[in-house]
Amino acid sequence: MENSQALKVGDKAPAFSMAASGGRTVESAALKGQPFVLYFYPKADTPGCTKEACGFNEALQAFEQAGLSVIGVSRDPVKKLDSFAAKYNLTFPLASDEDGHVTEAYGVWVEKSMYGRTYMGIERATFLIDAKGDIAYIWPKVKVSGHVDAVLAQAQAVGGAA
Repeated sequence: MENSQALKVGDKAPAFSMAASGGRTVESAALKGQPFVLYFYPKADTPGCTKEACGFNEALQAFEQAGLSVIGVSRDPVKKLDSFAAKYNLTFPLASDEDGHVTEAYGVWVEKSMYGRTYMGIERATFLIDAKGDIAYIWPKVKVSGHVDAVLAQAQAVGGAA
């Protein structure tokens, strides 16, 4: 399933409202006027996703100093996200997109293959949304190593310009 309407830098970021860890709700409307990082990951409490989440959590203060919040998104149910957050002391919201509307709107629900089997899943990707609600930067097909540092450097440039 190819996404022909792939989002590009400069596009308006798709709106969202999702239940999140810690009894929170994350909504794009509530973030209006402030830049934020929206990162998509395949599955809570798996090695790569844990490394990425812990990396964002460790850098959270630096993101906040740059005026940005961080939101992680997967299709896991909130109960699983709460367990994941508690296990690793993750303080930023982990949002649940169980119905898949947000992952599809951002074009990260893709066909994947492993061991010769194809299936649908979330492609690890990160979006930097500016204060106007536009996409300022996209990291597609993310490799976890060094990713948080790259996002932070770009976020500091966008946050400073907000």
